[in-house]
Amino acid sequence: MENSREDNLNSQSSFVERLAQKLGISANAGSIYGEPVERDGVTVIPVAKAMYGFGGGSGKKAGEEGTGGGGGVSITPIGYIEIKDGTTRFRSIRDAQMVMKIIAVSGFLALLTARTIGKMLRRQRR
Repeated sequence: MENSREDNLNSQSSFVERLAQKLGISANAGSIYGEPVERDGVTVIPVAKAMYGFGGGSGKKAGEEGTGGGGGVSITPIGYIEIKDGTTRFRSIRDAQMVMKIIAVSGFLALLTARTIGKMLRRQRR
């Protein structure tokens, strides 16, 4: 019984290791820093953010056994490195959806703050 449990754990760990290795291959430095592009004395290197996750498991039921797992990779462009006249500078790419969310939340917080200040001023006048 102890040997089969140990074999099962080894099988699970090797499965998870294989899965992580396959995901890691697609989330390498070449995916994060793209190929440099040069035009008119300016070199641009694309930069991205990679996130990956995976999971797996196994189970037994009435003499049956099974393992399974899955994972995913998300690579999002975040900016580029610009090399011009011997100077290097990172330029971020603005996410329009994120900017809109920040504006909406800021507006809501400004409204709440204005209402609270108005209530406080009315209480002081009484």
